[in-house]
Amino acid sequence: MTTLLGKNINELQTIAQELGLPKYAGKQLAQWLYVKRVRTIDEMTNLSLSAREALKQHYTIGRHAPVREAVSVDGTRKYLFQVGEQFVESVYIPVQDEETSERATLCVSTQMGCKMGCRFCMTGTLGFHGNLSAGEILNQILEIDAIACTLSSDGQGLTNIVYMGEGEPMDNIDEVLRSLNVMTSDWACAWSPRRITVSTVGILPGLQRFLDESECHLAISLHNPFTIERQTIMPADKMYHLSQVIQMVKPYDWSHQRRLSLEYICWSGVNDTLKHANELLRLFQHIPCRVNLIRFHEGVNRDFPASNDQQMVWFRDYLTQHGLTTTIRRSRGEDILAACGMLVNSLQ
Repeated sequence: MTTLLGKNINELQTIAQELGLPKYAGKQLAQWLYVKRVRTIDEMTNLSLSAREALKQHYTIGRHAPVREAVSVDGTRKYLFQVGEQFVESVYIPVQDEETSERATLCVSTQMGCKMGCRFCMTGTLGFHGNLSAGEILNQILEIDAIACTLSSDGQGLTNIVYMGEGEPMDNIDEVLRSLNVMTSDWACAWSPRRITVSTVGILPGLQRFLDESECHLAISLHNPFTIERQTIMPADKMYHLSQVIQMVKPYDWSHQRRLSLEYICWSGVNDTLKHANELLRLFQHIPCRVNLIRFHEGVNRDFPASNDQQMVWFRDYLTQHGLTTTIRRSRGEDILAACGMLVNSLQ
């Protein structure tokens, strides 16, 4: 059976016509899938009974609830989804800000495991078990959005999505772009692209397509500004050098609504020194961007000693004072292996 979730408007119109329905029935299918978010074809009540029966002969919606949930002491929730014989995890992060408004961010997976092999990342130890389809990516979003509505005090669902879970999004660029198209198109979920961030270690072919075919925010998993040092912890840099990544993103406009951020895990004496700070300034001071410093969870890999709070504050302040806006990201969900780099399908 073919899943409908993940299909774009043109594909849905084609499906409608193949069933002998008028072309506009494709828009009705899109409404049922992405606005009303039905779980069964039988719920598509403005289609005739015969049309629904014909649809069921060849198609299924493609919605699947998570099979496991873990709840952190800080309110973060991790969900396990089954995909065929494999599993992937997604992380729901509720945030109460200073103005008492609620935000809810979903960290979504794009692959089953990961092939990038970053030495500090637990997810890389899973190996690579395949790409997720657009429908499987969207299923995580729609399922957890429904859960978020029940958890928030005002019934509000997700407010932000980050493609930072299992996998390298630019290594699955076709399906990632298909899912972003559904999320941001008026005929589907109609999200602003400014509510979505996609991360990458710097896979250039996919990155180029993302820059040209999407308006969503970009996050570069940087972690070290020196090529030789970066290659020892991030093998992908041997094929796609950081200098090439910088040259690719530099011509784009990051000074207005679209944002560029640099993800930077801090390790004591490894990448939190004055020379690293100055190299970051040399590379990025004239590119509008923000550096997000991330605390390292030593349970991931004890070969990498975590920077202490004092050193991270110094590093942040030094970069900010010299013109590179830098923040320290609050760590969430460490006790349930939901923090950065810790997704290993532990709920199986």
